[in-house]
Amino acid sequence: MEPNVRARGLHGYQALMREVGCDPAPLMRRYHIDESVLDDGDSLISLRAATYLLEASAELTGLGAFGLRMASHQSIDVLGPLSLVIRNAPTVRDALNDVIRYMHVQSPGIVVSVDERTSKVENTVAISVEIRLSGRVVTRQNSDLCLADTHNFLRLFTGDNYELCAVSLSHQPVVSRAVYERFFGARLLEEPSGATLYISRKTFGANVKGANPSFRQVAEDYIFRNFGVAEQSASERVRLALKRTLGMSTCDKSNVAALLALHPRTLQRRLAEEGTSFGAIKEEVRKQLALEYLRGTRMAIGQISLMLGFPAQSALTRACRLWFGATPLELRAEKALPPDDA
Repeated sequence: MEPNVRARGLHGYQALMREVGCDPAPLMRRYHIDESVLDDGDSLISLRAATYLLEASAELTGLGAFGLRMASHQSIDVLGPLSLVIRNAPTVRDALNDVIRYMHVQSPGIVVSVDERTSKVENTVAISVEIRLSGRVVTRQNSDLCLADTHNFLRLFTGDNYELCAVSLSHQPVVSRAVYERFFGARLLEEPSGATLYISRKTFGANVKGANPSFRQVAEDYIFRNFGVAEQSASERVRLALKRTLGMSTCDKSNVAALLALHPRTLQRRLAEEGTSFGAIKEEVRKQLALEYLRGTRMAIGQISLMLGFPAQSALTRACRLWFGATPLELRAEKALPPDDA
């Protein structure tokens, strides 16, 4: 089933379009989004349609930083009842755990993860936001919007304790690197490796300003009663862990199981119950990332093979022939398909 998103996630869209001299109605009709729906923040709309809408809007307006600009029209209230939970969490760590646990209320297709073991930027914790849609969907503007919102919310929670050390995108920069670095106030990593904020460990452990435990409890009870808790499957957890550890010596079943606080045999059993295996998921993740790296970055093919955990570039070439019937160079030469009309 295709994931939806709460209509409040598009708050500010119409205002931004009018601000730059464009009528939002035609594009909204094109992607089958009723303008009246945006007046009810709890209404559900297609996440795919919303993603196409933002991408098409950036193209129409010529505003490459459309997602970043739209974030300036939004507040933490776009998260609805989840905003009450996280703004009243004791610490940033607790708030992020709440987001991971309850983000399905906003959209099951937007997944937040936290990696405390990141080695990409020393002494930081990586906060990643992923938009999950089947098929080849350009998510640049929606990804930028989600990352910008996360940045703004964390800064709201921590005030002077907020220390963002670096940022990574899910795509090549749509506008100049300087635009992103001015917006986030931190350096942009050279190569895209997922929409990620690298915050200091001090920020991660900081208290949330003005938190009220009683308000948090009331809001959490409301979410639990009305929406339940979307627990990630074992296969989803393995998939996220592999994306963080591919190419590292720790990327095997035993170490991934330890990362997930599971015994390897327990992990194996749970994956079998879900009709899959560690090896199958690893192959799937490698295949997905190979296509993303080859078509979405300028990294050398030898570097990509190392990042995917292949012993040599020739092994990546053999895998690409098996997966796609083409060599890495042939895949890189192919033009990306434009998004479909929703």
